[in-house]
Amino acid sequence: MNNYIKEEIEVAGKKITIETGKLARQAGGAVLITSGETMVLATVCSSKEPKENADFFPLSVEYREKYYAAGRIPGGFFKREGKQREKEVLTSRLIDRPMRPLFPEGFFYEVQVVATVISNDKKVDPDILAIIGCSMALDISSIPFGGPVAAVRVGRIDGNIVINPLVTEMSKSDVNIIVAGTADAITMIEGEAKELAEADMVKAIAAAHEEIKKIALSMNDFKAKCGKPKKEVKLHEVDPQIKSKTDSMAKSKMNDAMKIADKIQRQDTVEAVKKAALESLEKELGAENFKEKEKDIKLCLEEIESGIVRNKIAKEKVRPDGRQFDEIRAIECEISVLPRTHGSALFTRGQTQALVVATLGSEDDAQTLDDPEGESKKQYMLQYNFPSFSVGEVKPMRGPGRREIGHGALAERAIKAVIPDRVSFPYTIQVVSDILESNGSSSMASVCGASLALMDAGVPIKKAVAGIAMGLIKEGNDFIILTDIQGAEDHFGDMDFKVAGTKDGITAIQMDIKINGVNMDIMSSALEKAKKARLFILEEKMMKTIAEPKKEMSPYAPKVTIIQISKERIKDLIGPGGKNIKRIVEETGVKIDVEQDGSVRVFAADAEVLNKAKMLIKQATAEPDIGAIYMGEVVKIMNFGAFMEIMPGVEGLCHISQIAEDRVANVSDFLKEGDKALVKVVGIDPKTGKISLSIKEAKRDQNTQKG
Repeated sequence: MNNYIKEEIEVAGKKITIETGKLARQAGGAVLITSGETMVLATVCSSKEPKENADFFPLSVEYREKYYAAGRIPGGFFKREGKQREKEVLTSRLIDRPMRPLFPEGFFYEVQVVATVISNDKKVDPDILAIIGCSMALDISSIPFGGPVAAVRVGRIDGNIVINPLVTEMSKSDVNIIVAGTADAITMIEGEAKELAEADMVKAIAAAHEEIKKIALSMNDFKAKCGKPKKEVKLHEVDPQIKSKTDSMAKSKMNDAMKIADKIQRQDTVEAVKKAALESLEKELGAENFKEKEKDIKLCLEEIESGIVRNKIAKEKVRPDGRQFDEIRAIECEISVLPRTHGSALFTRGQTQALVVATLGSEDDAQTLDDPEGESKKQYMLQYNFPSFSVGEVKPMRGPGRREIGHGALAERAIKAVIPDRVSFPYTIQVVSDILESNGSSSMASVCGASLALMDAGVPIKKAVAGIAMGLIKEGNDFIILTDIQGAEDHFGDMDFKVAGTKDGITAIQMDIKINGVNMDIMSSALEKAKKARLFILEEKMMKTIAEPKKEMSPYAPKVTIIQISKERIKDLIGPGGKNIKRIVEETGVKIDVEQDGSVRVFAADAEVLNKAKMLIKQATAEPDIGAIYMGEVVKIMNFGAFMEIMPGVEGLCHISQIAEDRVANVSDFLKEGDKALVKVVGIDPKTGKISLSIKEAKRDQNTQKG
């Protein structure tokens, strides 16, 4: 405990506490970061030697939210926390992405970063704390790292930018963006908005970076007090002789191969060049020396390929497929491509193709989320699948990986702003995007396809949404923004900046970079070019395919209606032990959802079944009318009258004075339990709802009608 240090940082008027030296002291670096009563323990460890034969930086990031942190026991049979939930996967990516570019080139040591939420007050979202805490743990460790990285969440409430709003405040915000960066530049953006104008997005990001600079300054002060000296590490350097040999053998041929516009042909030719170079160098070096230098040769070949792409764009002003910098690949849009689905679309942009399907269901089909904060229902979902055949590869077919979950979440956020509310459209909505071909920006193809599929399904989305991926080539202070990047430009470029939105503003944004950061000039330029591209896709391609949601849904989509009943009649609809509602479901096959306010949603396969269910529900919940005559059944005899059921679950009292025209001495002389008689509703108490019935009034009315 001699090395225990605790400091406070103020972020937009809120206190964040950072401490080290008390918990997890055997880790390479450990920090406990707290805001309110939310606490995150961030730890980092590194291997002692570089990973053998590694040709990339082996960084792993794990973010976990403990159920005990919020005072809950996990659901399920084992009562033990299992694999990462979707939010944990997405937050792991949020931590990884802004930090990965800040490790030294050639650093091939395994590094594991673990962020664990150990207390959750449900007011402060732990994700921002996790990013700051993990950077701080790396900063004070002996692991070489170019941080610190700080992060903030940006909201906008009543037109005012709010930094790190509380969870309870976010329902009022039309912006939810996480921005991460260093004191000098922005390194990552992720979030959603409700049609935010580009100029307002720039303001939000700029405000975030101003706060990030202050946090980074405090983090540096903390590092100065307790940081360990950075260890000397073996950074991998390519043998200059190997580089020279590889360049002379492959550079010219690679340059010719990279001129091929078609992705598959180009890849095949590039692979052939690489294979020929490896075989030639194996003969020249001998088997033993080749094995030792094989990694260097492959790195050199990758560098040659990267250099050609970047040089052509930066110096020759030529993209791999010959397009102009702001030119979008050819786009084709189709709808109703699958006859039995509720809505479908095929969106093709160049060699990227997404088959997107919209499916409608009842509330029973909503996804139940079991989080540390509690259970919740998710009634709009977008899922993204990336099968290996989409890039012509053979890989095992397993569950969704982090990339698929991340791309799906981005596309889901992009469409979320235009999804109708449950009152006007009481369906559960599932959208599935299956990528059939991929050469860059498949997540944005999913956004465009999802918008088309939802309109094809007749979902009354507020506006169409499109997405575009922007790229960057930066050389010194000069930079080139690329519109609609393909795979090679993403892989060898410096930025992958995805922007989605309607004609009126941005609905989702995500930025990843491979360099130390980007400034606001690059950001503003990229956003403006993205807007121009988005409007072109919306107006010239998507809206010409389908201009608005279809008025009629697919005949295969479930039919739905909402019946409003009084809250007092809910128990009558459900019945004892659910008897009544089960009977209706068994007779008709419908699904029925009953809300506490008396809203009854009925889902049926067709209109005929729906109408039958509506009739049964109305019968079970009908309200009596004063002056109306009903067939009543005696359910209980009292000395002052008889209680009679006039509707399922609805009883009234026929007072002894209302049984007959003549005076009645004993009720049992006239009525017995089980007897049936016509009764007239002569009164309903407005306060208690008690119903007064009359047999003699009913007889009078009957006699009058006969006369």
